[in-house]
Amino acid sequence: MDSCEVADLTDELQRAVTRIYRRVQAELPHRQLPNTQRYVLRHLIKDGPATARALSDRERISQPAMTQTINALQAAGLVTRSPDPSDGRKLLVSATDAAHELNSTSQRVKHAWLHERLSELSDDELQALDIARRVFDTMADS
Repeated sequence: MDSCEVADLTDELQRAVTRIYRRVQAELPHRQLPNTQRYVLRHLIKDGPATARALSDRERISQPAMTQTINALQAAGLVTRSPDPSDGRKLLVSATDAAHELNSTSQRVKHAWLHERLSELSDDELQALDIARRVFDTMADS
């Protein structure tokens, strides 16, 4: 493949991945959160409580923007703040049971939609997707 063909493939892959991402997001329950809020919740659910500073560093946004994000999540009942046992001057942000339930519901809905779409494909198409998945994993790890 020459560089023009690679550039075209780059554009087409980006477009396809974006379309799939948006399509899956459209399947989610009506209580859809903005991206930053979803990413923060996903991090808290996966890795446990964190300080606002750690979250802002992770998401590469300013601390005031993270404070707004946390405030919105707290107002929605999805996070709580509590004193950090190792440093009482800091607050830890934790996902609530409601956040865990919202995450579980979202995961089930996304999985069901994707499973249904994949079940409509031929064996050759599924094998091609499995190869693409491995390539994407390798790229993501680089």
